[in-house]
Amino acid sequence: MSKFSNADRRMKNLSEKDLFSFANQNLEDAERIGYTDYSYWRSTFRTFMHRKVAVALLIVMVSLLLFTFIQPLLPGQANPNEIFFGEGGIALSNQGPSAEHWFGTNNAGQDLWSRLWAGTRTSLLIGFSVAIVQAIIGIAIGVLWGYVRKLDFFFTELYNVFDNVPSTIVLILLSYIMKRGIITMIFAMSITNWLGMALFIRNQILMIRDRDYNLASRCLGTPVHRIIFKNLLPYLVSVIMLRMALAIPGAIGSEVFVSYIGLGLPIEIPSLGNLVNVGRTLMMSPSLRYQLIFPTLIVSIITISFYVIGNSFSDSADPKNHV
Repeated sequence: MSKFSNADRRMKNLSEKDLFSFANQNLEDAERIGYTDYSYWRSTFRTFMHRKVAVALLIVMVSLLLFTFIQPLLPGQANPNEIFFGEGGIALSNQGPSAEHWFGTNNAGQDLWSRLWAGTRTSLLIGFSVAIVQAIIGIAIGVLWGYVRKLDFFFTELYNVFDNVPSTIVLILLSYIMKRGIITMIFAMSITNWLGMALFIRNQILMIRDRDYNLASRCLGTPVHRIIFKNLLPYLVSVIMLRMALAIPGAIGSEVFVSYIGLGLPIEIPSLGNLVNVGRTLMMSPSLRYQLIFPTLIVSIITISFYVIGNSFSDSADPKNHV
């Protein structure tokens, strides 16, 4: 007992400075520990850059797009509708690739190189326009269809009406009735292409509409438009971008199909559909197959590139794949 008593007396004689040592407090270090520089788009970009095939195809597509619009500005480029004549005033029709005509000439004596890039510009314009219209209409209707319960019956019936009419028939009829041109082609493709986007967005909205953070937002009196733009649409960025990327080659494929049945763009407006259709009629002649090979190669590059890029970007934009 005496030993413990002496220890207690020694402890009482010590001051607080001897017993305790206070830790230093640094507010800057505390903020640094609690702060993160996470950025959704930066993380998406970083994840996408690890997909080598998609990055390579993206470089190919960007290069193709740039060259498509730069090509008319280069020196020595022919007019796509200009007919070249040889000696005696005879059109240089179906001439193979040469130093003067890199991709040869078609059956009318026009330069296939110039018509190929002019046709690519036209088809890409149609593809991007259809994808944008499809996204705007499809997202707007899909969000309202899935989130506003009072509109569910109306949009369901509207969808059933449009969906029961084959889109191919609508495309053919409008192309036949209306004046043939780029605007007609875009309108004919867009009038039904929004159905798939709207239904897909509606189903996604139904899955996340009643989650806790959305219920909390409604209880706090958050306006509907703010919930849609802040809580719902950011969650769907990846799937929206994927469907838009797939809509571009889909629209180009539809344009090729309509040209194949003779209802596409007029011959004075070059397009990949026109070029493929003309090349198809010559494919049985080995010396003229170049007129089918070149446009088909461009269509294949565009289709494969957008498919791979769209899928890769969709996976990269998924927050579950971010590190």
